[in-house]
Amino acid sequence: MESSVAIRPWRANLAVIGALMARARNELWRVPGAVIPGVLAPTIFFLGINGVFGGLTDLSGFPTQSYPSFLVPISMLQAAGFAGAAAGVNLARDIEQGRLDRLLVTTAPRWVLLSSTVLAAGARSLIPATFVLCIAFVVGAHFPGLDGLAIAYTMVTGMAIVAACWGTMLALRFKTQSASPLMQAGMLALIFLTPAYAPMALLQGWLKTIAQVNPVTHVLEAARQGFLGGLSWSDTWPGVLAVAGMATLLGALALREMRRTAV
Repeated sequence: MESSVAIRPWRANLAVIGALMARARNELWRVPGAVIPGVLAPTIFFLGINGVFGGLTDLSGFPTQSYPSFLVPISMLQAAGFAGAAAGVNLARDIEQGRLDRLLVTTAPRWVLLSSTVLAAGARSLIPATFVLCIAFVVGAHFPGLDGLAIAYTMVTGMAIVAACWGTMLALRFKTQSASPLMQAGMLALIFLTPAYAPMALLQGWLKTIAQVNPVTHVLEAARQGFLGGLSWSDTWPGVLAVAGMATLLGALALREMRRTAV
């Protein structure tokens, strides 16, 4: 009896998370156009960059002859960034319209409300990431294998959660959709200041310096390895650690802002 009572709060919290994630899912059905920017932007980016810089594979030291294979992981992470930013924008809209206030007066813990937002963003990121991946296969990207694909999707989902923590933190701090450019630009800058277009060995100057200390570089390299022909734990665990570290830090900051938010 005691163990049954002890797990009831967890069941209630999971039920709330599931209900709020279902709400986020229903928004996609009601306003399907909301997902279009997050799908089109990474796809246009992928096709444009591939067309302009595809000849980089001729450089000595380039790890593959298929530039679509090299490029598609960064486009998938870009999709994750858009999904996370959308979570922040949606939360800012809920704040402006008073919907968050109604959730805050419920018995649900603040971490539950935050978790539902960031987990929904992680799930939502799979839509644009899959779309751009299919386009990449059409134009010649290599299939990374099921294990490589699983790692890539794990990194995408993780980066979407990181981006959602960043976006929700800003939404709770500024309480307005006007902060949306910062939600997008901040995370996308972090994603692009990596070996996005060329391998680390071919980067030079300030870009190489930033890429070497940027934790998202490890995320990208973990997601990219299957597309380049091989998988290794040494290329995977730094990406997992980087995602976990960024999510923990930004999640803690977002939760602090959530707890500071008064009804």
